[in-house]
Amino acid sequence: MSNTPSTTDSAPPPDPLTPAVGHAVGVSDEEFRAAMARLTAGVVLVTAHEPALDPEGPAGEDAGMTATAFMSVSLDPPLVMVSLREGSRMDDLLAEQPLWGASLLTRRQRHIAGRFAMKGRVSDRLLFQDLRCRRGEASGALLVDGSLATLECRTRDRVPAGDHTLVIADVLTTDLAHTEDSPLLYYRGRYRDLG
Repeated sequence: MSNTPSTTDSAPPPDPLTPAVGHAVGVSDEEFRAAMARLTAGVVLVTAHEPALDPEGPAGEDAGMTATAFMSVSLDPPLVMVSLREGSRMDDLLAEQPLWGASLLTRRQRHIAGRFAMKGRVSDRLLFQDLRCRRGEASGALLVDGSLATLECRTRDRVPAGDHTLVIADVLTTDLAHTEDSPLLYYRGRYRDLG
């Protein structure tokens, strides 16, 4: 038996850090999506109020966006973070408006998550029309009644991250709902519940 390596064995193993086309670390879009789809995430409705441009004109607009990349960052001080698609309406709004709200949705609020995840909508006014909400005193954002909890936030920092913006915010208020309902979850591209 020869100790000389064959020509098929002479090629060095691929370097895992060698970039693939279009990606810094060699992971394709499909591979990354498939891996991240196995991470279970809570579902949150992020809301903000866009102030009126003219104090004498219309009252301004409410905006909402379904988010699954939302997390606590710090206990002291209380901080949370949400990831927003760069250039989205919510990203643009929160670049100008530092106050916003987050409603942690229950499994019974799946329709709300789906409604605010729609792409290409013209206005959020109709989406909010039949929802039971209250306006947060600290943020002016609409907060969904019956959600597991609501938070009002003030942006502390915005960090560009690839095609998203990480928005880190101080938590100004929290409110825990009196519900025994379970959370709405997102797993493998679908909304799910704990049951």
